[in-house]
Amino acid sequence: MGNESENLVDPVGGDRGRAAIAGHSGDEPTARALLTSTEPAVRATALGALARMGRLTDDDVNAALTDGSAVVRHRAVALARDRPAVPIVPVLADGEAVVVEQAAWACGERQPTEPGAVATLSKLAVEHDDALVREAAVAALGAIGDPAGLTAILQATTDKPAVRRRAVLALAPFSGPDVDDALQRALADRDWQVRQAAEDLLPRS
Repeated sequence: MGNESENLVDPVGGDRGRAAIAGHSGDEPTARALLTSTEPAVRATALGALARMGRLTDDDVNAALTDGSAVVRHRAVALARDRPAVPIVPVLADGEAVVVEQAAWACGERQPTEPGAVATLSKLAVEHDDALVREAAVAALGAIGDPAGLTAILQATTDKPAVRRRAVLALAPFSGPDVDDALQRALADRDWQVRQAAEDLLPRS
């Protein structure tokens, strides 16, 4: 797939501008025509244009989730969040970390939780190479609040500082001795943001 994750923001070109204008003016034919542009940024903007005018379909989003460009897949997974008929969990296996991060966020926001999301997010939270993905997965597990995700959240409290902070915050829906112990350890963390997150969650004496 290449290193497209570094190029999610493309310069605004003529066709990209046309796609954006189509979204504001309700010009569905133009937006649809631009879905097949050779430029990823134009295709992504055309998706957003269709969504703005309320003409985006599940088929449009499903197709975009398999696009060859991370730019388009990143946009599509954000649009998939409120479309229960569009599976997000498979996108958690995407080869581009920036797409996986967005998919993790979308999984955490989707109601009801998509089957398989907690197990997959738990694996990402402790095994993915990218810290931003681990952080997003932990945040999603906290948002979902399923006890099946607690073990991964607890393990993430020993990760890098940003992940540790997110993991502490993700403990909010949970209770029990393991949670209490993790919060107590976080009070002595070398990172002040982790300590602050723990203080915010622990009951005032």
